[in-house]
Amino acid sequence: MSGFFKSSIGRKVAMALSAFFLMFFLLQHFAINILSVFSPDTFNEVSHFMGTNPLVQYGLQPILIFGVIFHFVMGFILELKNKKAKGVPYAKNNGAANSSWMSRNMIWSGIAILAFIILHFIDFWFPEINTKFIQGDWSGMHEGVEGYRYFEELQHKFHSHIRTIAYVIAFVFLMLHLLHGFTSAFQSMGATAGRKKTLQNIGKAYSIIIPLGFIFIALYHHLKYVLS
Repeated sequence: MSGFFKSSIGRKVAMALSAFFLMFFLLQHFAINILSVFSPDTFNEVSHFMGTNPLVQYGLQPILIFGVIFHFVMGFILELKNKKAKGVPYAKNNGAANSSWMSRNMIWSGIAILAFIILHFIDFWFPEINTKFIQGDWSGMHEGVEGYRYFEELQHKFHSHIRTIAYVIAFVFLMLHLLHGFTSAFQSMGATAGRKKTLQNIGKAYSIIIPLGFIFIALYHHLKYVLS
């Protein structure tokens, strides 16, 4: 297994697999968060389930954190290895893709996304861990005890102009990162032969719709607060 990660192909495959996992999580995360716009009660119920389910908390959550760390560490390793070997950025495609901004700047868009993830953890995950596992207070998770706090917390975070702008900028960088990374991941797995155009179209749709959806959520709650 160690030999697999030492090879260039092995590292790219591992990077692609972690990318697929994170893209699936991103879709699931969006599906939950969009409920805050159309049905706050349903958003609270789903968030309550995710926040108290043992499988999610003790099984899936550690896997997700590992996946995020692994993806970014592997990305930096690939960047350094390819610059050292060839003097060119990681994951460049042949042809016209060589001149695309996304392919030349994956490392920088990745750093911007990592900074956003840290902000997102500070906003939501760290307080959640502190409340539930350090203080041992699960009361705010249950309906009827100060109400569900999920929706109120989400709304509160988007009261700030600066934080809302930061979220919007982060999702623009995510869009740029995905526009190249989606197809690149399939290419690393050897799944583009004869289907490259189709995968590119699917990738563009995913890479644009999902980040724009998150931007819509942030702006919706911010404008609702400003205009109220």
